[in-house]
Amino acid sequence: MQIRILGCSGGIGGSTRTSAMLLDDDLLIDAGTGIGDLSLAELRNIRHVFLTHAHLDHIAGLPMLVDAVFDVELDKPLTVYARPETIQALRDHIFNGVIWPDFATLPNATNPVLRYHECRPGDAIEVGQRKFSAVDVSHTVPALGYTVHNSQGAFAVSGDTRTNETLWPALNACADLRVLVIEVSFPDEDRELADVSGHYCPATLVNDLAKLKHEPDIWLTGMKPGEEDIIFRQVLAGLPGRRINMLSRGAMISL
Repeated sequence: MQIRILGCSGGIGGSTRTSAMLLDDDLLIDAGTGIGDLSLAELRNIRHVFLTHAHLDHIAGLPMLVDAVFDVELDKPLTVYARPETIQALRDHIFNGVIWPDFATLPNATNPVLRYHECRPGDAIEVGQRKFSAVDVSHTVPALGYTVHNSQGAFAVSGDTRTNETLWPALNACADLRVLVIEVSFPDEDRELADVSGHYCPATLVNDLAKLKHEPDIWLTGMKPGEEDIIFRQVLAGLPGRRINMLSRGAMISL
């Protein structure tokens, strides 16, 4: 399994792009602004999108993606997997015929280009050789993390979350966890803002990582633009001996 980082920033500006990860060539985890760097041919290969939650930095590219793959002769729809609350937000506020067409009814309701698949905490979904398990996390809106297994091991994506008691038991139960992609959005100086907005800062992340029984490669994501270096230094200082990396646009992770 090849994981290509299309975007991993908590905002835009210059070369930064928001959250999107391409698995192999047909599946996305989140659909932020990072997908805009894909070629049209690459976009048209994508048939599955797993969303962590409904915030704009994680879905901003989705409307344009659906438009790019739209074809009245499409033989396989684009399927979006997400919590029921996230799907409802997309229906109400994005694909509502005002902001963007309702592609769940186009070219017709019988054979639409866009289909939704409700995904609740604890659900397991297999796509090809990849098995996704949905994990409840704590954010300001209903949100999911995911563990993803194939024959070579597992990796996990936290999505946006603050300190919680649900992610860590799921990760500890995840056999052969090789890679953990986890968000940490604000430096410790903004801990109160991080807590209120449903995000980790280095101090809260370090505390929660003490619950993890595995020793995966840890990749930090979701940092606010301009704060990356200080956040990274604070995490490194709190986790000596751990394999900590800063995720970057264009990075490739193999599993």
